[in-house]
Amino acid sequence: MPEPGPGPGLSEDGKKQAEQAGQHISTWRGSLPPIAALYCSPLSRTRETAGVVGKVLDLTPVERADLVDCNAGDWAGTPLKDLAKKPEWPTVMHYPSGFCFPGGEAIRDMQARMVSAVHDLVKTYPGKTVLVVSHADPIKSVLADALGVHLDLFQRIVVSPGSVSAINYGSPAPSVVLVNWTGPGSQAPKLPAPGTKTEGRR
Repeated sequence: MPEPGPGPGLSEDGKKQAEQAGQHISTWRGSLPPIAALYCSPLSRTRETAGVVGKVLDLTPVERADLVDCNAGDWAGTPLKDLAKKPEWPTVMHYPSGFCFPGGEAIRDMQARMVSAVHDLVKTYPGKTVLVVSHADPIKSVLADALGVHLDLFQRIVVSPGSVSAINYGSPAPSVVLVNWTGPGSQAPKLPAPGTKTEGRR
């Protein structure tokens, strides 16, 4: 679960992933509308990621509080293996629209906050590309909204560390044009080896 406060910084692997993400986006510049701005969540790892990406693309990151990870309240900082033992965990995974973290934020409110922030950026920079550095669940919630997928199914979307997803907010509806891009070949499905037991795996 997200830690309270600014949280940890990027690992060395995380810095490499951020560099690669920036390079990927740089190679797409010729086929994108002009990149107008780079925004990020105020947590340490997203600020550092945005700093690396901004250096590659010559952009100065701007923090927005409404791009932050979901407030896990009393669960903040608890390892997932421990949370998975809680009786509420199946609700988190299968009925997130009806779950609120004890002492924290409802998942549906996190989605509403994120979608509102993204729509505000779209209105602020019409016809331009805006980069947003956030966290896995918030990004998945925005992708689900753009796809017209109910929040209760958003955990079926995969967003890996350092990945790039893209949404075209055109008329009359948004189009999801890229999901979980981490480099050439990243869209190839990663299937288990023959004979591997997959029951209970996520």
